[in-house]
Amino acid sequence: MDSSSDEEEGRSFVQVVSEKYNPENFPYCRGPGMGVVVLPSPPGSPVKDRLNLPSVLVLNDCGITKAGDRTEVATFCAHVVELDLSHNQLKDWEEIGTIVSNVPHLDFLNLSRNPLSGVELEPSLAEVFSRVRRLVLINTHITWDTVHTLTSHTPELEELFLCLNLYEEVVESGTPCPSLRLLQITDNQLQEWAEVRKLGAMYPRLEMLVLANNSLGSVEDPPDTLERLFPKLRYINLNNSGLSRWEDVDSLNFFPKLAEVKVMGIPLLQPYTDQQRRSLIVAQLPSVSVLNGSLVTDGEREDAERFFIRHHQDRPEEELPRRYHILVSKYGRLAPLAEVDLTPRGPTVEVRCGDRVEVVTLTMEQTVGALKKQLRALLQLPPSGVRLFHVIHTEPCSASLSQEMQYPGRALHSYSIRDGDEILLVPKDKARCHSTGS
Repeated sequence: MDSSSDEEEGRSFVQVVSEKYNPENFPYCRGPGMGVVVLPSPPGSPVKDRLNLPSVLVLNDCGITKAGDRTEVATFCAHVVELDLSHNQLKDWEEIGTIVSNVPHLDFLNLSRNPLSGVELEPSLAEVFSRVRRLVLINTHITWDTVHTLTSHTPELEELFLCLNLYEEVVESGTPCPSLRLLQITDNQLQEWAEVRKLGAMYPRLEMLVLANNSLGSVEDPPDTLERLFPKLRYINLNNSGLSRWEDVDSLNFFPKLAEVKVMGIPLLQPYTDQQRRSLIVAQLPSVSVLNGSLVTDGEREDAERFFIRHHQDRPEEELPRRYHILVSKYGRLAPLAEVDLTPRGPTVEVRCGDRVEVVTLTMEQTVGALKKQLRALLQLPPSGVRLFHVIHTEPCSASLSQEMQYPGRALHSYSIRDGDEILLVPKDKARCHSTGS
């Protein structure tokens, strides 16, 4: 066979499986319980022995353009439940249908990164997808008409992934898909809430909606409309959207079942620290129990609500959010928190250089080298070298103990300096006369 001609025509599903699961590659898989088992092929098959494939079959990035013999597909895939055909060259729904129709137990199908832009699916062919419950169509640029054809013929479809398809709008369908529970439509170009509203009409029992990395600018609908729009929604991801008003966050309160929210990377929160962002969102969404993947405890919620009151209470009345008045009725107006300096206080020592004595409070994380530089500036000493000694005064009339602080990179806390100790500065040309027992 001419290999260049074969590459131009592409490879079939049957060919790829035959190569990847050739019995010669599985010499130890001829017994029960091995996961991949050699079975006899049907009469007339070009391969004498075939493998009964694993239930999860991954054939991504294999150059597949067509199905191959449907009998061979059925022989291979009798027990396949999950099929990953992503990043291939499938652009004919009839070829895809031939594969799917011969996988009798198919539950999960991934067609991501196949060139399906502008390729329409005939309703009569869509019936072969009826068993699929999870469908991944990421970066296929599939049209909304084809999406609707698929969803109207998959009565048990629960999860649908439509990311990276360059959607600027949502085209409505006359046939809703009541079985769908999860829709992931990230990294598209949706900007208007009116487009998201269409999703609520098409998928009325949606529980999880992932809208991350769209430029969605607002959540604009009256409260009663929002309550009806997503009555079952319990999770929403709005990461890296364009939300810039507190009213948009407050609108999420009107989804009656909402319990988990992700709202990182939105313009509204840019002026705040990470802790302030979390506190303000927690206080704004009283029914949300998980924020940005982390559980909200009762203690955190109370602290956040008190912070929310203090954050807003000095603003003009017309600028106060709706949630502020609710929380004030719960906690009352709160006094500002006292500013307390919690910086650890170091010991106070006498710094002696000749006849000069200065009282200095040390920072114990400071290094010996940094202290030398500080004391030279304080005592206006020449830049010539000095040596430092830590002097401990024991009982009156007893000898003092001293230790040279000779390592510039060593932190002061390692010397166990205490209040009342002394730091002695000695120019290097005189230090040799200093006695460690004086």
